Amino acid sequence: MTGATAARGGGAEPAGGPTGEKDHGIHLLQQMLRIRRFEERCAELYSHSLIRGFLHLDIGEEACAVGVIDTLSPDDAVVATYREHGHALARGISMRAAMAELEGKVEGCSRGRGGSMHLFDAATRFYGGNAIVGGGLPIAVGLALADHLQGRRVVTACFFGDGAVAEGEFHESMNLAALWHLPVLFCCENNLYAMGTALDRSESETDLSLKAASYRVPSWEVDGMDVLAVEDAARSAVETVRAGGGPHFLELRTYRFRAHSMYDPDRYRDKAEIEQWKQRDPIPLLAERLTASGVLTDGDLERIEGEVGAEVDDAVAFAEAGTYEATEDLERFVTSEPVRAGEAS
Repeated sequence: MTGATAARGGGAEPAGGPTGEKDHGIHLLQQMLRIRRFEERCAELYSHSLIRGFLHLDIGEEACAVGVIDTLSPDDAVVATYREHGHALARGISMRAAMAELEGKVEGCSRGRGGSMHLFDAATRFYGGNAIVGGGLPIAVGLALADHLQGRRVVTACFFGDGAVAEGEFHESMNLAALWHLPVLFCCENNLYAMGTALDRSESETDLSLKAASYRVPSWEVDGMDVLAVEDAARSAVETVRAGGGPHFLELRTYRFRAHSMYDPDRYRDKAEIEQWKQRDPIPLLAERLTASGVLTDGDLERIEGEVGAEVDDAVAFAEAGTYEATEDLERFVTSEPVRAGEAS
């Protein structure tokens, strides 16, 4: 599969093919490399106990986050899953704030209280990070309903995995979004295994876009390993949703190269299958296309790698120099704080 397939549930089919702009192509490549190198360093830090708790890496799935989020406006909202480092970085959360959060420091985007699964940033309308499978779906519908009632022409992009399709929240959210004609772009990152169960062992119908279409939501299957195909499909869907076309659904067929989490022994997949999917790694796939078209040179790639490496090093240094929350503040934010004099609007 090289791009978006025929649309289901009505609506126009997204256009396929690369955008062809030099700076933009390099931008997409750099964004994916930022996510990849950030997560590779996270794995190292986790092995040294500098990052604790659960850690879910989306190495291999970078094209989904970058391709979709690059089509959004600053006013749009993003709701992600517990595998959300890439979404957060692509949305504009600084690598410093993300790394500090993973290390549990106050300087993190959630003051060190959320960790890997709960990155949050109101300034970029990035509403998590959600540790509950499918838990972000009703949140996205609520955000879209609020925007719709206020007459704001914005889109809520909701990311979730194939495992969430088995949850009741998926069906409730799809039904309400379609019934109320809400501006939601549902982005299913189908990596075929959810947490650790093959799709055909958990779903009687493995065509997930067909499930979405049953709610009369325009739906497409997209090659989630091709950032240009993802971007083209997402741009068409976002434009239609923003124009009042109601919810749309993209099934991004992708694959994670690492296990479900750092605790996962990954015994449910054939190693040969993993290696086969690595032949479609979205980063070298784009780099090869840009090189073949004369857009990217070896010097460009070396420069990008250097810039990304320096950014990761800086983020690690920032996080390690950060501070843990004071003990006396541990109960802060459990309940709302009183408005101080002069702060009321």
